[in-house]
Amino acid sequence: QVHVVESGGSLVQPGGSLRLSCAASGIDFSDAIMAWYRQAPGKRHELVASIAPRGRTDYVDFVKGRFTISRDNAKNAVYLQMNSLKVEDTAVYYCNYDYRYGEFAPWGQGTQVTVSA
Repeated sequence: QVHVVESGGSLVQPGGSLRLSCAASGIDFSDAIMAWYRQAPGKRHELVASIAPRGRTDYVDFVKGRFTISRDNAKNAVYLQMNSLKVEDTAVYYCNYDYRYGEFAPWGQGTQVTVSA
């Protein structure tokens, strides 16, 4: 059974940084294209960034240059380094498969990121 656990969210001021972590189990992680998503209040989940098994990355325009996704296949872990945070980055952040490649798992509990002065 696939299980993901996200952590690292917090309250941070605009311009600040956070590093999110995701631990995955029950999947063949070394072959999985993984992604970070976020869901702001009243909105649907949206893809933020994804990373292929060998490290090729893909970002949505609104985080390019600010966020960096990485992974550690030995630890079944995915990370999201977020810099220059903006108020509009406030959301619950989740990790999962990149849905565009046909696989998906039940959502984890997510981790809350709040950017506020």
